[in-house]
Amino acid sequence: MAKDYYKTLGLSKGASDDDIKKAYRKLALKYHPDKNKAAGAEEKFKEVAEAYEVLSDKKKRDIYDQYGEDGLKGGGAQEGPNSAGGNNFSYTYHGDPRATFAQFFGSASPFQAFFDMGGQGGTNRMFGFNEEDMEMDDPFTSLGMGTTRPGGPGNAFRSHSFNFHGGSPTRAKDKIQDPAVEHDMYVAMEDITKGCTKKMKISRRVLQTDGSAKKEDKVLTINVKPGWKAGTKITFQREGDQGRNKIPADIVFIVRDKPHPLFKREGSDVRYSAKISLKQALCGTTIEVPTLTGEKIPLNLTNEIIKPTTVKRIQGHGLPYPKEPSRKGDLLVSFDIKFPEKLSQSVKDILYDTLPN
Repeated sequence: MAKDYYKTLGLSKGASDDDIKKAYRKLALKYHPDKNKAAGAEEKFKEVAEAYEVLSDKKKRDIYDQYGEDGLKGGGAQEGPNSAGGNNFSYTYHGDPRATFAQFFGSASPFQAFFDMGGQGGTNRMFGFNEEDMEMDDPFTSLGMGTTRPGGPGNAFRSHSFNFHGGSPTRAKDKIQDPAVEHDMYVAMEDITKGCTKKMKISRRVLQTDGSAKKEDKVLTINVKPGWKAGTKITFQREGDQGRNKIPADIVFIVRDKPHPLFKREGSDVRYSAKISLKQALCGTTIEVPTLTGEKIPLNLTNEIIKPTTVKRIQGHGLPYPKEPSRKGDLLVSFDIKFPEKLSQSVKDILYDTLPN
């Protein structure tokens, strides 16, 4: 079933950016696993984070509003330079709702962050959010902080992220994001034909609760769609190295064609070069043409003279069109004619007398 991100946040399709931020803030605090231990809360926490990441990004929201979830994943029959298909756009949620939360609030766990701010009253009071608190516009009022929010009087909490570790807060807008880290992802033509799932392992630096950093391996899953072209980019937002005062870089995988021993890709067409002798080229022959599915197609050339420029087109045996996977390109057959290394004088005489000038 397609995901309804507006319904997940309890919003209608025409919701404003402020409505989206407010809804995420309320629901993320309500379902945060450090507070809510109820069954299903953690899954709800993840759903809310994914919905916020799509709806808070203008490009993703526009594509989602027009084409739905399939548009975000690079599917559908979108056309035009600003469409998902036209830009080879593909988005997959990175799967880490705590990273989304940390980016929004400035900490993966606001409850621990409030301890760091030197609050009084003991553990239970510091963790003292109740269901009514979760419905309030400003969760800091439940901590005895009144209507004055971190960052100064009158600054809307939803418009900033804060880092509470080790001293004064740092606003998210003051952080700098590292440039995107790009990786080539080679995909075989057979996988482009039917689609596949690729699991790509990355190594990144992750901050610990004590402020130290360690290397961590993470596996990112990519659903390769039939017909994807070389150069298609798949972006995982903020999956790069973590730093105290910086936004993690995006990780971008770029689809590359894995070299094939028999075929060469030309858009959605594939080309096969058949090796034949000069005798076959002049006198005719029948060959079997391999395909990406393993099927072999007979090609009758008995009544033809094959020239070095001859190309035969077998329709519907190429790669799927990326915007219309039910249709396929063609299989182009060109010819590599092997000429003899030398001829005897008698053969030369026969050819001289037989072949036209």
